[in-house]
Amino acid sequence: MNIPKKIYAGTTIKWRDDAAVGPLNESITSADWTLTYYLRTNTTHEGATVVGTSYGTGWEFTISATDSAAFDSGDWFFYGEASKGSEKFTLGNGQLEVLASLAYTGQPGAFDGRTQAEKDLDAVTAAIRAIIADKAAEYSIGTRKFKRIDLAELRMRESQLKAIVVRERKAAMIANGLGDPHSLYVRF
Repeated sequence: MNIPKKIYAGTTIKWRDDAAVGPLNESITSADWTLTYYLRTNTTHEGATVVGTSYGTGWEFTISATDSAAFDSGDWFFYGEASKGSEKFTLGNGQLEVLASLAYTGQPGAFDGRTQAEKDLDAVTAAIRAIIADKAAEYSIGTRKFKRIDLAELRMRESQLKAIVVRERKAAMIANGLGDPHSLYVRF
């Protein structure tokens, strides 16, 4: 399954899959089988069906920029199903991330590219500062409202979120080919 793991909404997405082998060692090729990807996310009426076209013995897939423009950003799930007549086999499944498009016309609007953990960390840090300054009888973190939550609980959550953010940034550096920031190499 060669579907990209990260895509931008509003762009053309293409990938190819090779012929496969079924559960009884039968050959699954584009000559006899149809391969279809089903994509879904946690939003009502949000999904996509992508049918492969023959490419050698495998398939080629295309999601147009117009179709992907309607994709909500976030986590999406997929599976590939090969079918021939009444036979259907799931060849694989997985998850991909749809990223918001950065393209714009006219004046650009606001864009917050932080991860959810980074947003939560900023909200918890602001709540801690408000409690310490004794200005907060009530505060909100995301969509939830609180009244004087225990400072120790907020500090613990802040620590958890800092660890999550460090892991996310480390994974992003590795994915972008910048290496592991925690690896230390010594030459003698």
